[in-house]
Amino acid sequence: MNPLALLGDYTIQTVAIGAALLGAVGGVLGTFAVLRRQSLLGDTLSHAALPGICLGYLWAGARQLESLLAGAFLTGALAAVTVLVIVGRSRLKTDAALGVVLSVFFAVGVVLLTRIQQTGGAGQAGLSSFLFGQAAAMLRGDVVVMGSLAGAALLLVTAFWKEFKLVTFDRDFAAAAGLPVAALDLALTVMIALAIVVGLQLVGVVLMTAMIVAPAVAARQWTHRLEATVLLAAGFGIVAGVSGAVTSAAAAGLATGPVIVLAISAIVLVSLLLAPGRGIVWTALAARAERRRLRGRQVLLTLYRLAKEHHDPAYPAEKGTLDAYHGTETAGVLGRLEAEGLVRPVSHPPEPTPHWKLTSKGRERAEDLASSGEERR
Repeated sequence: MNPLALLGDYTIQTVAIGAALLGAVGGVLGTFAVLRRQSLLGDTLSHAALPGICLGYLWAGARQLESLLAGAFLTGALAAVTVLVIVGRSRLKTDAALGVVLSVFFAVGVVLLTRIQQTGGAGQAGLSSFLFGQAAAMLRGDVVVMGSLAGAALLLVTAFWKEFKLVTFDRDFAAAAGLPVAALDLALTVMIALAIVVGLQLVGVVLMTAMIVAPAVAARQWTHRLEATVLLAAGFGIVAGVSGAVTSAAAAGLATGPVIVLAISAIVLVSLLLAPGRGIVWTALAARAERRRLRGRQVLLTLYRLAKEHHDPAYPAEKGTLDAYHGTETAGVLGRLEAEGLVRPVSHPPEPTPHWKLTSKGRERAEDLASSGEERR
């Protein structure tokens, strides 16, 4: 089926809008988590949401989305505060604190979920779907709730943009400037918990961390500016969310949450490979070009030093001598230097072998290289 035609379907529209909201808020808030070296925070808070989902069900006595998400947000926020307290009051590093909190909260959630399932009843049906998400069960009312939560998080980021930016890049200066660093840290962390709540029904507890970390990781490959990184991360998240939703609908039987995660993973892969300046392919090509330039400079300096030793600026060096001096074939390097007008081939009777000498331009370039090398020594 044509993917564009699928967007006319009411259910798919609902899921796509929800996925776009998730991608936007996850990308924006995930950028701060990645830049603060707290990538594991999303994983911790998403797993910490499971006991909140169970408690929300027990409180409401039914599978009401508002109660489930409220419970998830409360336990996620509690987990965030617990991490901050552990790091601030003990000698544990952040990664250790995150690992401990993740394990404890998720274990409590599994125990509660098992207990609820043992009690039976129609109300608990589908509760375990929050582990991996259940996009097909989304209603427009659910999207309204998600939109409200996402909007609140994005408004807070906009309102405190300068403060969050300063705390992210220079905590010491922010503290010296009188900013409430601890409160801003807590606000950012709690908002990440809010973003996780937005995506629970779509992606689920287990995969939600990908929507926090992956868009920011992809965006960071393309730019060095925070503003551009945030916008790109939000854009990547939206593209992954909508494309994942449409793809899962076009291929009947595929779960939406995992397909969305695969879509953002593909964006990350492309970014890691091809992003200008930082991509693996870009870096490899730049390194190859630098090696070629280095080989050219070395051969140029060799010709210059041979000419200097023979007291002849136009001294013709045999190609075999150059090959032996550098321990490799120099034909390609000489060809590039000739194309730049730095060397030219000459005959040197009675020897039939190829010889090369510096042009006036090449001599000037070699003198500059030699003098700069002497200065560095």
